[in-house]
Amino acid sequence: MINQQSEYLEMNQDLTDSAFNKIRQIVYERSGISLGDNKQALVRARIAKRMRKLDITAYDDYINYVLNDTVGVELEYMLDAISTNTTHFYREESHFDLMRNILRHWINDGLRRLRIWCAASSTGEEPYTLAIEILESVQHKQIDAKILATDIAPSVLKTAMAGVYSEERVASIPGHLRSHYFDRVKMNGKCEYKAKPVLKNLLLFRQMNLSVTPYPLKNPVDMIFCRNVMIYFDRSLRTELVNEFRRIIRPGGYLFVGHAESITAYSKGFKCVRPSVYIRV
Repeated sequence: MINQQSEYLEMNQDLTDSAFNKIRQIVYERSGISLGDNKQALVRARIAKRMRKLDITAYDDYINYVLNDTVGVELEYMLDAISTNTTHFYREESHFDLMRNILRHWINDGLRRLRIWCAASSTGEEPYTLAIEILESVQHKQIDAKILATDIAPSVLKTAMAGVYSEERVASIPGHLRSHYFDRVKMNGKCEYKAKPVLKNLLLFRQMNLSVTPYPLKNPVDMIFCRNVMIYFDRSLRTELVNEFRRIIRPGGYLFVGHAESITAYSKGFKCVRPSVYIRV
């Protein structure tokens, strides 16, 4: 049976400029994400889905619901809905080609410990891709490797920790790697692919808000992947973000950002080795 009120909400409820400004102020204060005027339709669509579940018919009422939730659960739902973005295995593949070459040189030079931070892991496709590339590079050598995978949204971290993906979502993984690192399983009558323990053992998932500094990383890392994140932050927060990355990456380590991103304006301590890739100097 169709909930007519929910259907009406989806098709006809307007997100006023006033309500949108309140939402983006909350989002900015709690996550650092800066929502431009062109994001109003996106916010409307994503928030409406949550409002239907709660049977709330006005955006102002939903905003009050978020603000009155002293536990903060609803705020997490809202940030989750707004911040979650499309991702896939081997996205921006040239980064992984370069990573493979870097690891090969490091291993030949005697690398025995490797630490990588995936700063916006989303549903896990990126950190699992990193794990595959590490294992393919290391082969049978004895190297202590770990990947810290963080995200602000609890729901996407839950998906990432489960490590279960549909056939469509693993399609971009080369076939021989897919069969080697994932088990094909039946779940709820559907064919799914589940990451094998050899991948999961490399990964440590944690919730982290990149707008809150300093970051709780005590030891230096060799690489940071923070791709397609800074485009959502304003200049002030980008500067703060890059300063923290400079502190955390060891000299000679690498920072990978999205192909549409650049840290040239705040790149003190980094040298650009190719578009969207920087070495810590």
